[in-house]
Amino acid sequence: MATGHTDPQRRERILAATLDLISDEGVAGVSHRKIATRAEVPLGSMTYHFTGIDELLREAFTRFADHIVAVFERHLGRAGSPEQAREAVTDLIHTLSEGPRRDLVLTQELYTLAARHPAYRELTRAWMRRSRHLLEQHFDADTARQLDALIEGLALHRALDTAPHDRALTRRAVTRITTTAAAEPAPTPAARGDAA
Repeated sequence: MATGHTDPQRRERILAATLDLISDEGVAGVSHRKIATRAEVPLGSMTYHFTGIDELLREAFTRFADHIVAVFERHLGRAGSPEQAREAVTDLIHTLSEGPRRDLVLTQELYTLAARHPAYRELTRAWMRRSRHLLEQHFDADTARQLDALIEGLALHRALDTAPHDRALTRRAVTRITTTAAAEPAPTPAARGDAA
């Protein structure tokens, strides 16, 4: 059997197995032994590649966030106008809600960790910064923030609903946020609460 030094794919297999295990059993079900079994690697190679479960979870969730950001990029990168960007956001919501249930579960597991542990909150904040940056290529920063929350919320609701709403309703929600924001005047210093 190849050692950790001669098996460059071993680390990747461990990370993939970690995400699969979290999807099936939740973070609470994670252990070195279970991951090693799934990844088909010797138990000792777990500590060779990772200092502990916490490092392994952070890196696995970072890889997962990279995957979701890549989904954002695929959709938003094709848009060349505000109207195309609205269509792209609508497509993105439906792709996320109708995609692998594994992604939905992993997202919620990460949010649960982030709610309890500051290190994971930084991971989710970095993820949100990246998704908002992609949205800001088409919309102003405030609208991008609202859209990011809309994408997450509608994707979750559609995924969990027994009769998810159709594309037309999603499109209206996206249009409402993006066109209302564009039509509103910029807030005055007094409205923002700035000192006179």
